[in-house]
Amino acid sequence: MATIFIVDDEPKLLEMISSYLIHEGYTVFTESDATKVIDRIHAEQPDLIILDVLMPGMNGFDLLKRIRQMHQTSLVPVLMLTAKSEEADKVLGLELGADDYLTKPFGMRELLARIRALLRRGQLLVKTHVGVGQNASFVTGEPNNEDLRQKEGGQEEVLFVGALRLYPERLGLYKNGEPINLTPTEFKILETLMRHPGRVYTRMQLLEKLGDAYIGYDRVLDTHISNLRKKVEDTPQNPKYILTVYGVGYKMGQG
Repeated sequence: MATIFIVDDEPKLLEMISSYLIHEGYTVFTESDATKVIDRIHAEQPDLIILDVLMPGMNGFDLLKRIRQMHQTSLVPVLMLTAKSEEADKVLGLELGADDYLTKPFGMRELLARIRALLRRGQLLVKTHVGVGQNASFVTGEPNNEDLRQKEGGQEEVLFVGALRLYPERLGLYKNGEPINLTPTEFKILETLMRHPGRVYTRMQLLEKLGDAYIGYDRVLDTHISNLRKKVEDTPQNPKYILTVYGVGYKMGQG
């Protein structure tokens, strides 16, 4: 079963969440001092981190930045908890790399559903990047026909546009045979666009693909698009793949 690390300065909430998750079969570690979290993450190697925003010593946003900068935790899903309901806090958390967001108070069943969804995505992403070196030769070959969607070797679906090759089943992206690391959110956006090159998606349509936590936060979507362009475009200021349709949304170009 997965290991979950919970960071919150409210003892009663820590006890309630940890007891519930242990009952569900998870291994749980807790910490109330944000300044000790980084060292403990190295030791515990969690599969998912639940992070409170408001804590003494170091707030959740600063801690999230450090988590995303560390190679060991750059792909670990992060679920943020906060008593705040202001839009700016939610936007900031999502922009900094949080995968989901829950506002206190919340129900344990809702928390469990979010955790299960994030763990599924996180485990697929980690497996993809662990095996990049071994599998690189598998994805460098050019497609055998001009279709934009195929099953390579009759086994795995591959989407390709220009020099990009995207493997939905194992969350892999390659450009000219070289792997590109994407966050789960970036991967979902790119997969959506690559499945229908030339089709225009409104911001609302893309946000709906990302889940309820993103609905209504156009600024967050634009930030992820900007980060994606830095990773996949030769010249992000003059994109050939991820194109803006002004006043509407985005579409996938031909590269």
